[in-house]
Amino acid sequence: MICGVRFCGGCNPRYDRGKAFEKIKEQNKDVDFKIAEEGETYDHLLVIGGCTNCCASHCQFSTREGITRMWDEKHIDEVLKKIDEIKSKEKTKQNIK
Repeated sequence: MICGVRFCGGCNPRYDRGKAFEKIKEQNKDVDFKIAEEGETYDHLLVIGGCTNCCASHCQFSTREGITRMWDEKHIDEVLKKIDEIKSKEKTKQNIK
């Protein structure tokens, strides 16, 4: 699974976005996280905002399984759950083939 990652500009961060991302990566060593680039298609896109505005644009990116937005470290568990759901779906697709 390839997960694009988009960070906000960090103008008003209320938590350590990098540390939160590291926690997500630690629990998903089998996911290839890449800083999102236009023109690429990702299995999923994780948008990491630093405050409730979560203003990082993401409409320019293509995904197969949608987008998850977080703007608080309390969202880490929700992000982990979503990534697990997508990985399970991917495994099911592979087993059908």
